[in-house]
Amino acid sequence: MLDRIDATSITTIQLYNQPFIRAFEMTPSLPTFVPATQLPLAIDNGRLVLQDMLGVGAYGSVYRAIDTQTHQTYAVKSLNKAGLNSRQCAFQNHEAQLHAKVSGHPNIVTLHKVVEENDCLYMVLDCGMEGDLFYTITERGGFVGNTMAIKTIFSQIASAVLHCHSRGVYHRDLKPENIIMFGRSVKLVDFGLATTEPVSSEFGCGSTFYLSPECQGGFIESVKSYDSAANDVWSLGIILINLTFGRNPWKQACPRDETFSAYAQHNDFLQTILPMSTELNEIVKGAFCLNPKKRITLSELARRVQACRFFTTPEFPSEASVVSAATAASQASFSTTMSGVYPTSNLHGPDDKEDSGVDLQSMA
Repeated sequence: MLDRIDATSITTIQLYNQPFIRAFEMTPSLPTFVPATQLPLAIDNGRLVLQDMLGVGAYGSVYRAIDTQTHQTYAVKSLNKAGLNSRQCAFQNHEAQLHAKVSGHPNIVTLHKVVEENDCLYMVLDCGMEGDLFYTITERGGFVGNTMAIKTIFSQIASAVLHCHSRGVYHRDLKPENIIMFGRSVKLVDFGLATTEPVSSEFGCGSTFYLSPECQGGFIESVKSYDSAANDVWSLGIILINLTFGRNPWKQACPRDETFSAYAQHNDFLQTILPMSTELNEIVKGAFCLNPKKRITLSELARRVQACRFFTTPEFPSEASVVSAATAASQASFSTTMSGVYPTSNLHGPDDKEDSGVDLQSMA
């Protein structure tokens, strides 16, 4: 049984002032450059020369690479195979197989080839040079107050996930860090936690802030499995809040989180702490339906977001005046070239910690 809390004790100010830390501290927003002497010189029979490191984790790294024949730039994700048993190696191959299965969609990073050498599995990917969606939200003014930009980006993300689901692939780690900017477009990446199981019993897959209650084992009562597609829809609901308000609705969808518990008791609660329009409130209530069998479908979620006239209440622009200049800059330079990054969230070890919070801007 849920413990009751006083919902009125959670104010908008309290919510806005809570810190939000990136899902994995080892995953940088922008590349951490290292001397070339510390990098493997080249792979694929010398065709791909590794230039610098874009991200690093416990089990591997992501590099920027140049094709010596075409001079094309790629991102190369390196997964270390040294010391792994056959099951662990199969898991690495599984990521590449699932990514290849959904490649070819305009909003999914293309996996061009897989190279195995030097005790590593190298995945050769599109290289975006403008950072990830998290960086865009927190550092470039994001999309706050820009209804059309929110609709455009969310439509692309939803299209990518719909494509995955149509191919029988469920991502399970949807978050802004796994969405790369390519000019006015975005592309989904990182299938390290993806599955082909429509119903999964692998709990805790993903990042704390974006996990559905059932993916954590259940909210009110324990469950033995969960719907993989419905779990992705929940994560997309969180991303929609990220785009609209530059923050998360709660730290974790579990009983010990006061904000989420308040929402579970009264599903209009978010509208009392965020300047959310009635239209958007109804949409997110569908995405955050505690019963995954009754949760809004992905296609319906995408349709309703596009049909939504207003994401925020009329008074929100005055509340957001502090970010208006940043928003204007974002609209004016949406395709400004910046240094690239590729997430390595599934490269982290089991002891890595996540810092919870709500406000994305505060940690940038």
